[in-house]
Amino acid sequence: MKTLLAAYSGVVKGTGSSVLSVLQDLPSPPWPCRSKMEKHLQCISVLQWVISFLALGLSATVLLIYMFCTDCWLIAAMYTAWLIFDWNTPKQGGRRSSWVRNWTVWTYFRDYFPVRLIKTHDLLPSRNYIFGYHPHGIFCFGAFCNFGTEATSFSKKFPGIKPSLATLAGNFRFPVLRDYLMSGGICPVNKNSIDYLLTCNGTGNAVVIVVGGAAESLECAPGKNSVTLSRRKGFVRLALEKGSDLVPVYSFGENDAYQQIIYEEGSWWRLVQRKMQKIVGFAPCLFHGCSFFSAETWGIVPYCKPITTVVGEPISVPKVEEPTPDVVDQYHAMYIKSLQCLFDKYKTQFGLKESDVLEIL
Repeated sequence: MKTLLAAYSGVVKGTGSSVLSVLQDLPSPPWPCRSKMEKHLQCISVLQWVISFLALGLSATVLLIYMFCTDCWLIAAMYTAWLIFDWNTPKQGGRRSSWVRNWTVWTYFRDYFPVRLIKTHDLLPSRNYIFGYHPHGIFCFGAFCNFGTEATSFSKKFPGIKPSLATLAGNFRFPVLRDYLMSGGICPVNKNSIDYLLTCNGTGNAVVIVVGGAAESLECAPGKNSVTLSRRKGFVRLALEKGSDLVPVYSFGENDAYQQIIYEEGSWWRLVQRKMQKIVGFAPCLFHGCSFFSAETWGIVPYCKPITTVVGEPISVPKVEEPTPDVVDQYHAMYIKSLQCLFDKYKTQFGLKESDVLEIL
């Protein structure tokens, strides 16, 4: 301050240096560098999705119940009435929002890992598709980023194809969370919802099903390449009934986002996990990533590991209204072979060794 006053005094007297030159000599404030700012924004974008998925539905439900006990009860009553009126919307194609799918926050989400989408073949808008997504991982980051947002430019890479990521139907029973999910084109993974998308919504629809589900999430660990598929045939039967082509999808790096404690079959905690899976549709996992401030400490922020999602070649499926078990087994075997070929073809390009194999559980 004294330096500025002296400079100003000199300017008035006509003998001193200008104020501008003095300002130029002052040290610049310690602003954070651009790369650190971007990394923080990327971390926040991922963290908000994790927290939303874990706590938004329950928090909104508690808030709604609390509002009934306050002077805001009328707002709560109006929302509840609208919720009842809108209850079946998730089963009827949902309420997709291009604006939400193109939020800038999703580009930060994409760049955090980063997430990439690889196209191997064209998809015809005149057909409908069922994408089988593998592996589940803990939070399906690759599935959400690629098919629940436009961060990886799905619509540009597959023009005329509209993806709908299928997730637990129970998520759509929670206020606010249901609308958040639907805005990204996410739908319940039940027969009514998928039937509507594949039969009543025209063509060019791609329903993305994480085939392994909760059972597969219990087996995920960094460096592990296994999928729960050998007994999962319902999606193949559905494809035959609707005449929708099957498309294998594999995400390299999906299992590397978190470290998980995997319990042995027959242990007490594994029995609890299996029981919860049957009751509520998902299994409680003990996992950790890193903290917001340091990669060396534990937290719920996932590790910065690349996730590359490869969309394979579509398998042409005829329409068979009542497919026999033999026909289902035939196309199921074709699907497994196609998935293994996809894995083997691209594994060395995305960090795996030539000796790594895909384990089918």
